Amino acid sequence: MHTLQVENVSKNYDKFKAVTDVSFSLPEGNMFALLGPNGAGKTTTMRMIMNIILPDSGSIKLFGETFQESHKNRIGYMPEERGLYGKMKVLDQIQFLGEMKGMSPAQAKKTGQEWLEKFGLADRAKKKVHELSKGMQQKVQFIGTVVHSPDLMIIDEPFSGLDPVNTKFMKDVLLDMKRQGTTIILSTHLMDQAEKLSDEICLINKGEILLQGTVNDVKRAHTNNAVTVGYSGDAAFINNYDIVESVNDYGNYMEVRLKDDTSPGKLFKRLAGENIDVHRFEAAEMTLNEIFIQQIGGAEA
Repeated sequence: MHTLQVENVSKNYDKFKAVTDVSFSLPEGNMFALLGPNGAGKTTTMRMIMNIILPDSGSIKLFGETFQESHKNRIGYMPEERGLYGKMKVLDQIQFLGEMKGMSPAQAKKTGQEWLEKFGLADRAKKKVHELSKGMQQKVQFIGTVVHSPDLMIIDEPFSGLDPVNTKFMKDVLLDMKRQGTTIILSTHLMDQAEKLSDEICLINKGEILLQGTVNDVKRAHTNNAVTVGYSGDAAFINNYDIVESVNDYGNYMEVRLKDDTSPGKLFKRLAGENIDVHRFEAAEMTLNEIFIQQIGGAEA
């Protein structure tokens, strides 16, 4: 079952095209990274999914249906601009957010306490929100997003303001929720986190999709088909391979550019039958951050 299906959705503000013909679908328990520079159309897309704003064209289905009011209680949304009430006590704030999503006061309070303990904030339950550090407020905001156990989570920059220890903890919590079947839309500027966490990514710029697919497929499509080979012996014969485009040889280390219709595995098999000692063989792979810069740079040029 697909938790979310977005089909050919567009949204204009007067003559400004915020989103143009965007489509993607999310299976249950999928973590999906919605990526792009500031102003790309990510927030508009997320708000259309939650029915905060309506698309001009296209369709959105949640849990196999067009939007229903009951869907609101199955969604957790954490915007980049945090929306906590600074003068409320921490646990009261979480309980309030839980009640807004259909929980009873007792259930929201009990579950909120459990989450505070999990995040190491149990001793801050009676503190006012504005008395907490930015990182602690971030964690309280996250708890308020998940306290009602949503089926779909939409989170914008969840790692903002967190130190490396808490970033890892937040990552572990997200992965645990995914394993339990929660579908997650993650919007972040931290490409390394998106690359490691996401099943699929969608990169948009100026309201249009530039690339989309699984992380492996996207990276494979943007590889420069280069291989690093560390060796001992005479490897001049590699220049004569029909699968090789070019070789930059340093004597005991070489950079091999393969032809577009081949793969590093083919070169590895050939080298296995040669009379040289290969002690390093590494296929060069572009990171998601490099692909992001390449795509956005090209789109902006």
